[in-house]
Amino acid sequence: MNKSLAAILFVGLLAQPLTAAAPPYTSEAPIAYMKDLSSGAVLYDKGGETRIPPASMAKMMTAHVAFRLIQKGDLKLDTKFTVRPETWKQWHGPAAGSTMFLSAGEQVSVENLLHGIVTLSGNDACVVLAEGIAGTEQAFVALMNDEAKRLGLKNSHFGTSNGWPDEGVTYVTAEDLALLAEATIEETPDLYKRFYATRSFTWGKTMGGSDIAQSNRNPILGKIAGADGLKTGHTQEAGYGFTGSAEQDGRRLVMVVAGLTSFNGRVAESVRFMDWGFKAWKAQPLFKKGQTVETAEVQLGSATSVPLVAPRDMAVTLPRTASGNISVKVAYTGPIKAPIAKGQKVAELIVSTPDTPPQVLPLVAGEEVSEAGVFGRLWNGLKSFFG
Repeated sequence: MNKSLAAILFVGLLAQPLTAAAPPYTSEAPIAYMKDLSSGAVLYDKGGETRIPPASMAKMMTAHVAFRLIQKGDLKLDTKFTVRPETWKQWHGPAAGSTMFLSAGEQVSVENLLHGIVTLSGNDACVVLAEGIAGTEQAFVALMNDEAKRLGLKNSHFGTSNGWPDEGVTYVTAEDLALLAEATIEETPDLYKRFYATRSFTWGKTMGGSDIAQSNRNPILGKIAGADGLKTGHTQEAGYGFTGSAEQDGRRLVMVVAGLTSFNGRVAESVRFMDWGFKAWKAQPLFKKGQTVETAEVQLGSATSVPLVAPRDMAVTLPRTASGNISVKVAYTGPIKAPIAKGQKVAELIVSTPDTPPQVLPLVAGEEVSEAGVFGRLWNGLKSFFG
């Protein structure tokens, strides 16, 4: 019987090293993290694994859980939830922080509540949505923590739906916030585009009966080309933070800053940081979507091998001034046991450069391989025996 082993196939190993060092950057934020989703490269990491209070950046998880329920058909955008008087009493007025200006007894659609959460950062909108979906806020928080486990957020825990200070029960890391943003962008792209780039939203009335319009607090919208998300946060304990994303020429960056001391400081640092990410780094294409990178041996399958293909256009992120070549290899645990579904992730493309951590990209099966029957196993065994 074949033993399972880690197989590493060198697609290309070239002796010429890159000649440019990683571009220098000094962040004004105590916590700063940036990842290029197009390549998987971490471009900057200052305290990325430090536990921090997220403040309203926790609302990204509330929206993400709702997006996934909508995508699965378990929640509809036009479903309406009623604002409980007790919820309204707790989450209105200056002491309740940012608000959507909901009214007691009001019926509000899921779509409008999501605008209230994402665009207006409404603490009231989060609790109304949470109660509408799960019955109680704490039951919804359990869904948030289940989703955090599914996503592999190894240093995050949620105690509320809106990030309100709770004596340290709720905590995240910049690295985990970036992973959460990545999941929302890649798993629910249509809903991400529908809600996160909205510049302003109008809901509620003033005492005089006028509509209340509020602007999105996202500090890079309109200042960085391609900016389309995500979420700010601020409490006295957390300081000013922001998780943001933008896409330019096929490159999508996610950034996190936290612990800044002022609103204006958050704006300035967020714009400067994202601008550096695009201008100081470049993408070097590697493989086109659907291109076969390698083949892998299959065990107990209807075929003895499966092509490993790129699930999307793949590139490596390099310093803008870099020249030379890179090391590229494929790694998987094999032989890969059948059955294998087409599009299933079965291997990784590992790209190495002298000045960046390894950039790891997924490779998927280019074909379906079913499990072989008894005669198929005998035939494949004979073919292997005779070479």
